[in-house]
Amino acid sequence: MARTKEFDPDAALQAALELFWRRGYEATSMADLVEHLGIGRASLYATFGNKHELYVRALDRYGQIQNPLLTQELSQPGPVLPAVRAVVRRFAAEATAEPTREQGCLVTNTAVELAPHDPAAARRVAHSWDHMETLLHSALTRAQAQGELPENRDPLTLARMLLVLLQGLRVAGKASTDPARVRDAAEQALALLD
Repeated sequence: MARTKEFDPDAALQAALELFWRRGYEATSMADLVEHLGIGRASLYATFGNKHELYVRALDRYGQIQNPLLTQELSQPGPVLPAVRAVVRRFAAEATAEPTREQGCLVTNTAVELAPHDPAAARRVAHSWDHMETLLHSALTRAQAQGELPENRDPLTLARMLLVLLQGLRVAGKASTDPARVRDAAEQALALLD
């Protein structure tokens, strides 16, 4: 007869996400996870597999939490460019404010730490960035159709530039103690939308 789980797997996954997000993949050991999640090693392995499988599931959960916010921000009816500007400024503010500055973005952290040598992590980073690029491209295409963006601007190229900017803001925010560097870069990029 199978034993019932003595813990909530969903709550454990959320706790693992928070620990990985705060410490990173390499700096988080299985012992750290066992202690932080408050469950036995055997239960952890039986429910989530190894550390890498748990990390990938936590990364997937992160996308489920973060993606709806960006979708909502960029899909509002009415003028589009104010929403795009608000997103860029939100990213810049989060990149320079505590505690989000030190924690950064789990996808960006994964891109830097794991994606170069971990195909599963790289796929999830690419998926997240593709999603973000699609949202930006769609928003900028709508802006152009509404006359907010000049006809000589390419919405796809601008979306890609903004995607790279947003990821760069997150990296620069973690590494720099000068918030003006991040804010100035964001504002200069936004000037390209005029």
